[in-house]
Amino acid sequence: MPNHPAIDATLGQVGVRVRRLRESKDLSLADLSRLTDISKSTLSRLESGQRKPSLELLLPIAAALAVPIDEIVAAPRILDPRLPQKPRHAGGRVIVPLSKTQGEPKAYKLIIPETESEPFPRTHAGYEWLYVLSGRLRLVLGDYDVVLGPGEVAEFDTLHPHWFGSTGRGSVEVLSLFGGQGERIHIKARSAPPGL
Repeated sequence: MPNHPAIDATLGQVGVRVRRLRESKDLSLADLSRLTDISKSTLSRLESGQRKPSLELLLPIAAALAVPIDEIVAAPRILDPRLPQKPRHAGGRVIVPLSKTQGEPKAYKLIIPETESEPFPRTHAGYEWLYVLSGRLRLVLGDYDVVLGPGEVAEFDTLHPHWFGSTGRGSVEVLSLFGGQGERIHIKARSAPPGL
């Protein structure tokens, strides 16, 4: 069975809990050894973390200390890492939030239909990074008009007039990170800007 950090951390606390419970009952290692028929050296190694806990050890210890086993071993909380994906529609676009934190940057997956190919540049505060997953993305940014393919990236300050959408030859899927940073514009694409 593969190691899991939460389980390993829980098992690592077992010895500390046993010692704390034993001491709270004013029992020595020798006393606990007598009550459980577990050798004093095994108990000492368990409390110091040198012996891995097992049910064969923990059940008699829990009985001798008169505590439920979950006072010795607290089940780890393993949180489901999957994010609930609640797509929303804006115009013809499908927007899937990929981050659940309140702060920035925010991550989204955008699915832009073939029909969204007419540029209407706009501005707003913020900074955006785009990564093309599939299809061809047309990005209009000031005087730049570039097409990005799968694996290509663009980043820009959204105070510059900008628009991005389909080239009109199929839908496009994009990962978008949007934040409030006012960083310098930088585009990484195969196309050269006009006039160069």
